[in-house]
Amino acid sequence: MAIVKLEPAKKQAIWGGRKLIEEFGKKFDGENLAETWELSAHPDGPSVIASGADAGLTLPEYIAKYGKGILGTNCGKFEDFPILIKLIDAKGDLSVQVHPDDAYAREHENQYGKTEMWYVVAAEPGARLCYGCSCEVSKEEFKKHIEEETLDEVMNMVAVKPGDVFFIASGTIHAIGGGIVIAEIQQNSNVTYRVYDYGRVGADGRQRELHIDKALDVAKLAPPKTDYDFGGHIGVCDCFEVDLLRIDAAGLDGNATADSFVSLLVTDGEGTVDSNGETLSVKKGDSVLLTAGSGAFSIKGELTVIQTVVP
Repeated sequence: MAIVKLEPAKKQAIWGGRKLIEEFGKKFDGENLAETWELSAHPDGPSVIASGADAGLTLPEYIAKYGKGILGTNCGKFEDFPILIKLIDAKGDLSVQVHPDDAYAREHENQYGKTEMWYVVAAEPGARLCYGCSCEVSKEEFKKHIEEETLDEVMNMVAVKPGDVFFIASGTIHAIGGGIVIAEIQQNSNVTYRVYDYGRVGADGRQRELHIDKALDVAKLAPPKTDYDFGGHIGVCDCFEVDLLRIDAAGLDGNATADSFVSLLVTDGEGTVDSNGETLSVKKGDSVLLTAGSGAFSIKGELTVIQTVVP
């Protein structure tokens, strides 16, 4: 029970590519694979236990079987499972969008809001993303830019490279550009307000729904905050604390305390995770959960891992 490999929920989208299939080893028969929900207890796409005696259980079923104690005491302050971790392959540009905070999302959507962070796993030459606005703009001006399809005049476009990190507080206008693969660590929410989608048509022949009024309710139409001090971590909020681990031949030791479970997402390389006499082989694209209180663990091999706990 201490260490399990997870099989993600898989999502297609109009902007998705095939890198998660061809380069990250995800098995999927669809035309594209836009997102894999690697650590998810969300009803829109729970991940599934893929190793051990509990293989086949969804993550919510696994938690129900062993009790919320396996998540750690820090999770006790949350009504629901607090985080959702994804891999995202953007072959095309994602819609320009924004997420609400908890108060607005609870009132209007009966979900958590969404603060998230991005770790850029891969980026093609020239790839860019939108990170906030380039200047302060009024709601009226922003709405006019949407209507006149001139949002590019006020979007803060940033060139990216592998290893870049972006913290996307709720209310931040954002969009992942084509040619980027990211790992996304976010609050456990599936609430997104689209403000612009390039006029694209979905499989049903219709343009995807926009949510302009709600977006304008919650958007902070200004340049993003960038002077965060995460105390040596690459991202921290009430729901998650994230570290980037680069493991070499010396290996790396960790500890799954009673405070929180530990999520390990392998973004490159291969190796093993050892805990309580169990050894699990892992490779690029794999997601592993270590239950709270399971104690010391070690990671060996040549690999890059994103480690997430609940602070």
